[in-house]
Amino acid sequence: MRKNLLLAIFSGLLLWIAWPPTAYTSFLLFVGLVPMLMAIENIIQSPVKQKGRLIFATSFIGFFAWNSLSIYWVYNALKEVGNLIAIPIALIPYSLGPLLMASACWLYYRFRLATSRGIGLIGLVCFWMTYEYLHQSWDLAFPWMTLGNGFAVSHKWIQWYEYTGVYGGTIWIWAINILLFLLYTSLREAQPKAYRQKLVTAFVLVLVLPLGFSLYRYYSFQEQPDPSNVVVVQPNVNPNAKFGTPNQLEIDTLTHLSDSLAQPNTEYFIWPETALAEDIDEDQMRTNSAYAQVKHFLGRYKNGNVITGVSSSKTYEDQRTITASTMPGGLFKDYYNAAVNIENSENIQFYHKSKLVPGAEMIPFSSLSFLRPAFEHLGGAAGSFGSQKDVGVFYSQSGIGADPVICYESIWGDWVARSVRKGAQFIAIITNDGWWENTAGKDQHLAYAKLRAIENRRWICRSANTGISAFINERGDIVQHSAWWVRTALKQDINLNSDFTFYTLHGDYLPKIAMWLSLLGAIWIVYKRVRR
Repeated sequence: MRKNLLLAIFSGLLLWIAWPPTAYTSFLLFVGLVPMLMAIENIIQSPVKQKGRLIFATSFIGFFAWNSLSIYWVYNALKEVGNLIAIPIALIPYSLGPLLMASACWLYYRFRLATSRGIGLIGLVCFWMTYEYLHQSWDLAFPWMTLGNGFAVSHKWIQWYEYTGVYGGTIWIWAINILLFLLYTSLREAQPKAYRQKLVTAFVLVLVLPLGFSLYRYYSFQEQPDPSNVVVVQPNVNPNAKFGTPNQLEIDTLTHLSDSLAQPNTEYFIWPETALAEDIDEDQMRTNSAYAQVKHFLGRYKNGNVITGVSSSKTYEDQRTITASTMPGGLFKDYYNAAVNIENSENIQFYHKSKLVPGAEMIPFSSLSFLRPAFEHLGGAAGSFGSQKDVGVFYSQSGIGADPVICYESIWGDWVARSVRKGAQFIAIITNDGWWENTAGKDQHLAYAKLRAIENRRWICRSANTGISAFINERGDIVQHSAWWVRTALKQDINLNSDFTFYTLHGDYLPKIAMWLSLLGAIWIVYKRVRR
């Protein structure tokens, strides 16, 4: 059993080495799951009892190693509240994903008992994709470790994500690992040579055809010219201090940096998440001094728009939402992590962040009130943020559609695609990655933005408070980027695009198919068990 545990841990280490932002090691994703499959197979073939429990425990340990090493930086966002709280809370993202991954492996074992090895392995891929889809769809959503994200630093290999999204990458990784595993078992079990030759042929085809198509697509891809001049700003304000800084001083810095690169024809200025950190009542926005200051700045740019993050709120006379807080005088108030588009007209457009960070911005399973004290230690605003149910698109006076994506939302491919379907011609990501400090977290977050560019064939204009700000073209190339923890601005002529990719139109259709197949597999497991 020690051998199987070592195989599982080795699998976790291979996946960690292959994971972004590590460069030149992405190929290890094609072999990283083989040791895990070997360990599971050894347990299945062994005479031990309670095989299902052993498979669950073994796979959990291996996947825990992969997850905790890859997202170690989560702890950095929590340590301000002290180790006694930060460590147990950090264990949630470290261990929750591995628990779901291990559950997929356990279901594979149960399905394998009711079918065969080959069909069971197909079921394993479906169970895994179902876990990934679940983990982006519930209150504890954290799709950071979706397997297809692993190619973010090797974007030339996965240009076909415009058809499949990241779930196509999940299938690709599993398919190659399974073929290598079957080749290994065919040698160990002395199966016929013809069978091994078929496996080798399948392996070559599954590896080469998607890779070859992607490279062809990458080098032959041509953007349709439709230029727009954009400036992104990185003010580099310490996130732990910015909420005590008056908006006037923040805007002075932002406008100075914007002016340093702006042209008369600049159409967009992108400022980062919560760049306007003081609470601004949305219904009183036009009378706010920060708004007047931004409007004065835009007076120098006839076609200019400012897309900026803002800490905003709305006040009601009745409790219209479950997130509204009770205020003196019988009033209710919702707070938002929002984006706003300000232009040279009286029109103001707001977007309220919808994919909220569990614990820090919303209480998971809010009906379970006993969880609230545990999560209230995360940033002091747990559960107080409101959100909107649907995506938003900002439209300029000239008709340009921009997709405002706030921080964490950029790892949801289908969410971004929905904005593009509604008319977004480019994607504006505003974020504040300083909470993670100078760790792999900021680099992974930037790399994942490349996937959104490929899926939708849209330019990404990324403004990060403390880094890394960047421009990413429709092929996923980082055309410009800032350094970490530097006050700066970047300027770029981007191309607007109104065409839809297959993925933009159909979104996450692959995991939805996998979910139905998984349901059929689960029914078959129960049926066979009852029959026995």
